[in-house]
Order: sequence, then C-alpha cells, then structure tokens
Amino acid sequence: MMSRRWIIFIIASSHYFLSQFYRVSTAVIAPELIRDLSLDTAGLGLMSAAFFYGFALTQIPISLFLDKVGSRWLMSVLSLIGILGAFIFSMADSLGISLVGRILLGIGMACNLMGTFKLLTEWFEPLIFATLSGVVVSIGNLGNMVAATPLVVLVEQMGWRHSFQFIAGINLILTLIFFVVVRDRPSRPETDTLSAEPSISLKQAFTNLGLLLTKRDYWFISAATFVRYGTFAAFQALWAGPFLIEVMEYSAMRTGNLILLLNVGFIIGCPLLGMLSDRVFKTRKGLIVFCLLITGVIFLVLNTLSPNSGLLVVAPIFFAFGLAAAGGMLMYPHIKDLVPQEMAGAAMTGINFFNMLGPAVFLQGLGILMQRLYPEASRGPAAFDASFLVCMVCLAGSALLYLFTTAKNINEDHKA
Repeated sequence: MMSRRWIIFIIASSHYFLSQFYRVSTAVIAPELIRDLSLDTAGLGLMSAAFFYGFALTQIPISLFLDKVGSRWLMSVLSLIGILGAFIFSMADSLGISLVGRILLGIGMACNLMGTFKLLTEWFEPLIFATLSGVVVSIGNLGNMVAATPLVVLVEQMGWRHSFQFIAGINLILTLIFFVVVRDRPSRPETDTLSAEPSISLKQAFTNLGLLLTKRDYWFISAATFVRYGTFAAFQALWAGPFLIEVMEYSAMRTGNLILLLNVGFIIGCPLLGMLSDRVFKTRKGLIVFCLLITGVIFLVLNTLSPNSGLLVVAPIFFAFGLAAAGGMLMYPHIKDLVPQEMAGAAMTGINFFNMLGPAVFLQGLGILMQRLYPEASRGPAAFDASFLVCMVCLAGSALLYLFTTAKNINEDHKA
C-alpha cells in the first residue's frame, strides 16, 4: 500500500505537469502566434485567456462531482478532451480556431490539480498535506520550465505546431497509464480490495457546496487567489515574453532562460513554504499575506527595468518573483483546514475556480488595457508600466483583505 500511494502520487503529478505546460506555453511562442494567426495585443491576450476561461468554468461541475465520482474517472475523461484541444490548437490558422483549441485544453486540464489534491487527502496523512501539495505544485511547475527554454529549442527543431502534437501524444500515453493504475482511495480493511465507491452522494455534494458559499473565509481566500494567481500567471503565461523581447530587447533564448528562472523560484518556493507552514509557523495566513505583499513590490520593481538593466539585476528579480508567488499554493491547505474532510474536494475546487478565473481576466484585461491606452505602442514600455501598476495595486488590496481571514493552528486542529 505504501508503494502504491507513491506511484499514484507520481502519475497524478505528471498530469499536473502537463497542465502547467499547456497554460504557459504561449509566452515564448508569442511572436510565432502573432505572425501565423495575425493577432494584435488584445487578440493575443484573449487567445491565452481562453485556456483559463475553459479551466475556470469547469471547476463548477468538478466541485460537485469530484467528491462523488472521484479523481480517476474525472481526470481521465477530461484529459482526453484536453488532448483533442491540443491537436486543434496545433492546426489553427485563425484566432477563432485557436480559441476552440485553447478552451478545450483548459477544460481538459481542469481537474489535474484538484484531482491530485483529492487523491492526497485519501492516500496520505493530513499533517503532511501542505508539504505534499507543495511538492505536487513544484512537479507541475516543471511543466512551466519545459514551456520556457526547452520549448524554444523544440520549436526551433519541429515548429510550434508539431511540438504541440508531440506533447499531446505523450499526454495520451500518460492518461491511459493513469486510468489503469490509479484508484481513488486505499482498500477497506474488511474487504482488502481497492474501494471505488463514491465517498458522498450527489445530494450531499450540493449541500456541501451550499455550505461553502456561506463561509466568509471562502470568499476572502477566493478573492485573494483570483488576484494572486491572476497577476502572476498573466505575466508567466504570456506577458513576460513580449516584455522581455520587445521592451528589454532580449533574444528568444534569453527570454526563455529568464522565464525558466522564474519557474525555478516557484518550484523551490512551493515545498519550502509548505514545509514552513506545516512545521515551523503551524499556520498559513501570515505567510500568505507576506508573499502577496512581496509579489506586489516586485511588480513595482519591474517598472524600473530598462534594456540597460543587466542580467545580474533582472535574474534575481525573476527568481524572487517565482519564490514569492509560490505562497499562493498555501491557500488550498488554508481552506482545507477550515472545512470537514468530506468537503475538502468541494472547498479546494471552489477556490480553484477563482484561482483560474484570475488569469483569464488579467490576461485578457491587461491586453485590452495596453491596446486602448497605447494603440500605437501596445507592447511598449509605457503600456507595460501601466499594466504592472494595476497588478501591484490589486495585490496590495488582496493582502489587506486576507488579514480578515481566519488563522487556524494546524496542530490544535488535528488534536481536536
């Protein structure tokens, strides 16, 4: 049983790896997409946002059915939809077709993180949930690293269309392995067989969702994760590329390397902050507020950069950005700490709805903002200064709001 839980952990995490790759892959291929699909800044933002719109809206049915149906079936079926979306996107010759592909990709990847978290709640002890969830997010964010410099190299060899088809083929193989190997929960002692029965009824799932919507903490945490991941993912998934290439005047390879470094900071930060939360501070709230404030400061610092800023200045900023942004993953164990275990899937998925709606709104919104304020230079320095200032103000507001959430001592909670 011990070895099986780690096999499940690895296979489930690999699906989140692919989710992360797909969502941020447009950053380093933005010039090719602008050329091949005839996109302007607003169109580029909308195309990137389409993934997150599809992802976010799919959280609604997932919140109802994850605790009932289980991760195995939901992740498997949705992954097949995502694979179809990857192939459609790879063949797009217009904005409209690319939107269809990106929406299907978002739908297909929508359960990979929440499904994995649900598996963690069934297969592992509660006291290490934040640590393990941090490791999952770090593994997933290796996908962000692959979507940086390695994707640049792959695109140079195969072109962006064949590159996506290649990744989709790998996705299909992993999905088949996942369905064959994974079970939703360990065997029951009296039967010694792996249980596949739903943990709750559909009626109870609706009841749990209704109770969740009455909790003040749910709405405060949701608002904070909307802003936190919205601003970070908008930069990471798209606008970092045009900013570095067109404002900082960097090559595609150097741009890929800096985005890679951003993801290294995030990957290191997730398990580090999870461990600090579980073992040192014994709470989530303070760390989350601190990370929100630091992320806001970094957006302000980005406004001071210019082509004269050396890599010794820019590289640490990108690493620190990823490190601070990793604090957002603590919002999942935070809401989990505040609800009964039978509501864990609905609670974390409910948070994830706003977590994924944020990037959609900020990706599209920042693109529209830059296009309208500076129609003749929508990807120029002034346009990015305005968008980064908006991100900084939103992050400061979300940090203030988070101060009103409930802080819960982890040890006391589990002793009780």
